[in-house]
This record gives sequence, C-alpha cells and structure tokens, in this order.
Amino acid sequence: MVYVVVPIHVIAALTLLVLVLLHSGKGGGLSDMFGGGMGAAAQGSTVVEKNLDRLTVIVALVFAFTTVGLGLLLSA
Repeated sequence: MVYVVVPIHVIAALTLLVLVLLHSGKGGGLSDMFGGGMGAAAQGSTVVEKNLDRLTVIVALVFAFTTVGLGLLLSA
C-alpha cells in the first residue's frame, strides 16, 4: 500500500510547488506569463486565477491526505 501512496505524494508535492509559484503575489508572480498582466490587475480576479486557486486547494488536500496516510501506514 505504501508503494501506491508514495508516488501520489511525490507528484502532489511537486504539483503543489508549481501551482504556488504560479500564483500572483505583490510583485505579479509567474501567473503574468499566462495572460494575467496589467488588465487582470485592474479587473480583479480572473477566471484563470479562480481556477488556479481551486486546483491548488484540491492538490493541497491530496497532499495533506497522503501525508496523513503515510504517517498512519508507516507508524504501524
């Protein structure tokens, strides 16, 4: 069972790293490369940013559940 959870955990960790880096912060961030430039700053959140937020939350939940699962599996 551990051999199934570990690859999912690693993929979730790397995906979460990329997704967090794509978010725009105070200085713009990497999401400006994908069409989030000055127009998005004037309009507020765009559909792309909302979908990026949703995807980040989903991947973070997968990461959290695999972390707990690995902790339970390895403690037994």
